[in-house]
Amino acid sequence: MTPSSQKTVTENKIKKQGEPINWLAEIRGLALMLLAVLAFHSFVAKPFYIPSQSMMPNLLVGDRLVVTKYPYGYNWSSVSFHLLPRDDWRILGSTPEYGDVVIPVHPLRSEDYIKRVVALPGDTIGVRDGQIILNGTPIPQEMEPALDLPYDLNNPCDEAGFVVTTDDNGEQVCRVPVFRETMPNGVTYLVIDSAEDRPNDNFPEITVPEDAVFVMGDNRDHSADSRAPVNEFYGGGLGGPVPLTNIGGRAEFITFSLDGTANWNPFSWWSALRDNRAWSTLRPAKIENKQQPTGGR
Repeated sequence: MTPSSQKTVTENKIKKQGEPINWLAEIRGLALMLLAVLAFHSFVAKPFYIPSQSMMPNLLVGDRLVVTKYPYGYNWSSVSFHLLPRDDWRILGSTPEYGDVVIPVHPLRSEDYIKRVVALPGDTIGVRDGQIILNGTPIPQEMEPALDLPYDLNNPCDEAGFVVTTDDNGEQVCRVPVFRETMPNGVTYLVIDSAEDRPNDNFPEITVPEDAVFVMGDNRDHSADSRAPVNEFYGGGLGGPVPLTNIGGRAEFITFSLDGTANWNPFSWWSALRDNRAWSTLRPAKIENKQQPTGGR
């Protein structure tokens, strides 16, 4: 490079360094990035955090999930942060299946719940002594061996029927009684119903509207779901069948789970991870070509 050309390059560098920042271009780039993230969260998938014990034993406080937005089509509740007004439109709409874990929005508040679909449009459903009566047939709840769950800050093991004990490896665990529930389509999953005479153990039979589903938590004694009345403020149930336009997605799998000991120190994050929960699917198992039993517990 000749001295003259080197001088020209140096002058150009100095000139560029002295140019003012194009803040409009910077803001436009940031806005486009945020729109891309919002679009992905609204139309493809978003993360979800489990804040309560209503879906035990299958989901625990501290679980982080991936929720997909496209399985049932799109509606106002699909958009992240619920930026759109409530409405009854649906695009590419489809109906959940028995046993799907879905994200219903509270009927009065912009608050996402997570529950399991137990009745479809047109079904009749009631609950008697904690047992689902679907289209006149009791859904069986077969007793399974007690299940060992983590015992930690996020799972204090303080519900009726739960026992803190030691497993075969000498680790403290939370041992919970579980039933296996099997729906008419062969989908099967575990539920907890450990306390008697709870407020939601009985629910009068109703017919689910053609544009709605009936949902319940897997922890039947501690779930504000379709059986529970609506509360305008914090808490409260879903007040009956959930309109399909209020279903914002389907839970797919657990990405990771924290035991409650994590804090602002990044070194605490790794030690707070629970073992054997990452990448666990939330799609329930299905019994193929098996005669659906009709007996009670």
